[in-house]
Amino acid sequence: MSPPTSGKSKESGTARILGSGASGVAELLVFHPVDTVAKRLMSNKAKVSFSTLSPIVFRDYATASLPKKLMSLFPGLGYAAGYKVSQRIYKFGGQPWFNEIITRNYKDEFTSVFGERKGKMMMQATAGSLTGIGEVVLLPLDALKIKRQVNPEAFRGRGVLRIFMEEGTTLYRGWGWTMARNAPGSFALFGASAVTKEYALGVTDYSKATWTQNFIASIAGAVASITIAAPLDTVKTRIQNANFEQKVPGLTVVRDLIRNEGPTAFFKGLTPKILVVGPKLVFSYTLAQSLIPFFGKYV
Repeated sequence: MSPPTSGKSKESGTARILGSGASGVAELLVFHPVDTVAKRLMSNKAKVSFSTLSPIVFRDYATASLPKKLMSLFPGLGYAAGYKVSQRIYKFGGQPWFNEIITRNYKDEFTSVFGERKGKMMMQATAGSLTGIGEVVLLPLDALKIKRQVNPEAFRGRGVLRIFMEEGTTLYRGWGWTMARNAPGSFALFGASAVTKEYALGVTDYSKATWTQNFIASIAGAVASITIAAPLDTVKTRIQNANFEQKVPGLTVVRDLIRNEGPTAFFKGLTPKILVVGPKLVFSYTLAQSLIPFFGKYV
C-alpha cells in the first residue's frame, strides 16, 4: 500500500491492522490454490511435461474427481492463514511506517542525491526493502505452510505447538536466503510501482491514485519483484520443503540445481506467479484501501 508522501500518517495503526488483515484473509481464500501449484512446480526436480503435470500438481489426487482435486490445493491452510494475514498486516502497515521514518529523518539526504522526484521514489523503494528484510520474523509460519503444501509427510501427525517445541530454530532454516530474496524483491515491488505512478501515470500523491492507476502500478511492481526474486525464492523453497531432520545448505541446493536441471530451473513456477500477481495485488490492495478508511472512521 502506498503511504502518504509526507512524514505524517493519515491512518491510525488500528485501522491499518484491521483493514490489511481482512484483505489478507480474503486474498488467502482466493489465491492459496495458485500458490500451492507454484510451490509444487518449484519443488519438482524432474522435467515437467503435459503427462506429468497432473501428478505433480495434484499428487495423490491426480486421478480423483474435480472437487477432490481442487480441495487438494488447500493443504496447510491454517499455517497459510497465519502467515498471509500476518504478512499483509506487516507489509501494508510496515512499509508506510518505514517510509514515514525515512521521510522524516533522511528526506534531505535522498533529495540531495537523487533529486526531489527520484528521491521520493527511492524512499518508497528503500522503505519496501527494509520491510522485506524484516519479514524474516514470519519465516516459521512460511516454512510450515510450504511443508504442508509440498511435503506433508514431514508433519507425521504432529500439531503446530509440538512442531515449534521440537524443531525450534530449524524453522528459521533458509533465513539468509529469505532476506536476500526479500530485500531486492520488495525494493523492486515498491520502487517499480512508484516509478510507474510517477512517470507513466503522472501521479504525484500516491495515496490518491485511482483504482485503475493502482492496478497498472501493481502489475508493474509485482512482475518486477517476482522476476528479480525468483531464483532466490526457488532456493529458499527447496531448503524449506525438506524434512525437518535434513539440513541442506543453500549453496548445495544451488549446485545440485544447476548440475541436474540447468540454470532455467531457477525460474520454475515463475509463470503461475506472474499470471496471478496482477489480480492478486490489485485484489488485496483495493480491499485494503477500501477497508482501512472504513475502519478509520471508528478507530
